[in-house]
Amino acid sequence: MSQKHKGSNAEREIIHLFWQTKDWAASRIAGSGSIKYPAPDIIAGSKHRRVAIECKTSKKQHQYLEKREIHELEEYSRKINAEPWIAIKFSRTEWKFIQTNALKPTKKHYMIKKKDLEIKGISFKELTNIRNL
Repeated sequence: MSQKHKGSNAEREIIHLFWQTKDWAASRIAGSGSIKYPAPDIIAGSKHRRVAIECKTSKKQHQYLEKREIHELEEYSRKINAEPWIAIKFSRTEWKFIQTNALKPTKKHYMIKKKDLEIKGISFKELTNIRNL
């Protein structure tokens, strides 16, 4: 299975989670990461909140994210008044969500270690139960 296909499946998994949650709706953005405009992988919302999400999966003990990806997610989020979130799923774990300002900057990327995500990240249920940040 290609990386693109794995990424699409991961995004669909999160979409299903939102639709199974009372009062939330979500959509994938086709072409995110491959068009010249900022576009997150997923946009979701309820009556009270909007979130823009970049999704990542990893078999390693860390996840690197391109600075461009994070800056575009933040720009997009500002323009539609949404909260920018990163969804990360490490092998044999549940999805965890973390805000962009909790990522560690490196010279060329942002990075999060699996152990740090377990501490700083929140579950899907916690994400959807927050009223307003």
